[in-house]
Amino acid sequence: MMTVDQRICQLVNYGVEKRLIREDDKVYAINRILEVMELDEYDPDPVILSPLEDILKDLTDDAVRRGIVKDDSIVGRDLFDTKLMGCLVPRPSQVIDVFWNKYRRSPEAATDFYYRFSQDTDYIRTYRVKKDMKWVTKTPYGDLDVTINLSKPEKDPKAIAAALKARSSSYPKCLLCRENEGYAGRLNHPARQNHRVIPLKMNGQPWYLQYSPYVYYNEHCIVFNGAHVPMKIDRSTFIKLFDFIKIFPHYFVGSNADLPIVGGSILTHDHFQGGHYEFAMAKAPVETPVEFKGFEDVEAGIVKWPMSVIRIASPDSSRLVELADRILKCWRGYTDESAVIFAQTQGENHNTITPIARMRDGKFELDLVLRNNITTEEHPDGLYHPHKEYHHIKKENIGLIEVMGLAVLPARLKQEMALLKDCLVNGRDVSQDEQIAKHAQWADMIREKYPEITNENADAILQDEIGYVYAGILEQCGVFKRDEAGQEAFGRFIQAVNG
Repeated sequence: MMTVDQRICQLVNYGVEKRLIREDDKVYAINRILEVMELDEYDPDPVILSPLEDILKDLTDDAVRRGIVKDDSIVGRDLFDTKLMGCLVPRPSQVIDVFWNKYRRSPEAATDFYYRFSQDTDYIRTYRVKKDMKWVTKTPYGDLDVTINLSKPEKDPKAIAAALKARSSSYPKCLLCRENEGYAGRLNHPARQNHRVIPLKMNGQPWYLQYSPYVYYNEHCIVFNGAHVPMKIDRSTFIKLFDFIKIFPHYFVGSNADLPIVGGSILTHDHFQGGHYEFAMAKAPVETPVEFKGFEDVEAGIVKWPMSVIRIASPDSSRLVELADRILKCWRGYTDESAVIFAQTQGENHNTITPIARMRDGKFELDLVLRNNITTEEHPDGLYHPHKEYHHIKKENIGLIEVMGLAVLPARLKQEMALLKDCLVNGRDVSQDEQIAKHAQWADMIREKYPEITNENADAILQDEIGYVYAGILEQCGVFKRDEAGQEAFGRFIQAVNG
């Protein structure tokens, strides 16, 4: 059993090993940690380094026992151990200097440093991210990625109740605001003492780079506006996306749509998501080449993808900005009743675009995913949204990440799939288990499709079938369907863009 002094010694040595602090900083760092722990004495006792998760757990356990941490929940503990990590993290200006010094060597060197730094500071809790369930399902559209998100801790009832009673504040205005850097947090807002961001200039405005604490894919980054302004897709969006690609040509970057239902989870703060990863949509080929009047120099076509995607490419990013702006403006006002596409109903706008930019073979490339958020009596959650028959797997918005081919599924599915596996293997009635009864019809289909389900093959079968459901969801979200009538309707829109 480690003593508190040993754990403090380990934490400081961790900071030195990860180059968060130097040897000369050790006494200072120890004293800061003692202040957080509300301790007056310290007897150094060097020991072999332990995993960071264990060090922070033991120190937080001690703080809970002594009443330093009043809220012994995941939220309360996260607030405290982030405060401990803040004792080891350099000032923002130091991190920024290192980043841009490494950038002079190469953009990859800079992002490699910053991604590692974000993990070493425990901003990205890698020991939680490892718990996520991940697999790949082969489909006619390519290999789709699927993840069941287990790294984002679910709040327990006590934490939820405490958050409701916690003081409300408009500082920071949201989780993406610049003011989160170094913020102590509260029960209804995460601590960010270990958070550092990198300033960028995009379209002449201040923007910032950070990584997602939940990293759904490699180097999953968030690029956010320095001002707390709502999401908006317009011509300037395309300029900013390409400005980012010019800074980090090894990354892709995209924006969620700017309307409810088809947009992301945070529409109140303008931001993009990017990273060092190639999604299935990026690998998907152009299926139908097209030509836009006045832009004969730009490569263009409809992508073989369940959602409706126009891909344009050129060595000149300004040409793509102009063409994308034309397509967006046409789509904003486009109605095709025969294809059940309405630009507006009862004064509400429905059409928008999810854009994704990247470099490929020395050319700028932009995918424009056409979105529509209309609701109907039959589909009150959205016509181009997961339909009710798939809600047992997912009913949340299909945002940027999922548009590109990575399903982010709720944590509840881990337990539900274990129960479902047991029923399938042992021939039990799924509908009789309240927790998984919603999967009963789906389970019947699986039984019919796979007559021999065993303990050895059940996991793989369930994973594949979840992936097929995800592919079906993407098809439902496509505004122009993959059948002949849908592709003819897509052609009519291309003609409308050409005037």
